[in-house]
Amino acid sequence: MDVPGSDALLPAVLRNRPSFVLLRLAALSRQHCADQLSSVGISQHQHGILCCLQEYGPACQRDIAARLSIDSGDLVAFVDGLQKDELITRQRDERDRRRQILSLTPAGARMLRHIEDLLDASEPGPLEVLPEDQRQEFLAAATLVLAHHAPDTWGEPADRSGVPVPAR
Repeated sequence: MDVPGSDALLPAVLRNRPSFVLLRLAALSRQHCADQLSSVGISQHQHGILCCLQEYGPACQRDIAARLSIDSGDLVAFVDGLQKDELITRQRDERDRRRQILSLTPAGARMLRHIEDLLDASEPGPLEVLPEDQRQEFLAAATLVLAHHAPDTWGEPADRSGVPVPAR
């Protein structure tokens, strides 16, 4: 029996393997987000840096690199671009001249609000095929798994408004 498009169909063993499915979904989601951010000339790592500075205040480059799991050497290029666009400032720490302290500028805060509006408008992105209740369940389940494996970085699982999700 000839199935239309069957030459491109992934093997069933892969389509039924959760790790493979999640990797493909992550790639799809990452590309969707990258497309939105590229429209304002920001990378996903740069967005993460702006988010850190907005939420936690001025911080040294090394701390931001560790928080976002970005190699500190790679972080420099992302920071250079943000500084060039006057979205952040970078200054030597007076107490330890080896450290660079990053701060969000007012222009950076405005850009971050614009980015968040842009991302909010593009949600639910690849998950649009799911009804809202299933999207919320998926988010809660994914967050629960991530919080279980990395509680230091994910904290307690919470809904989008920050309300903790009870363990099941």
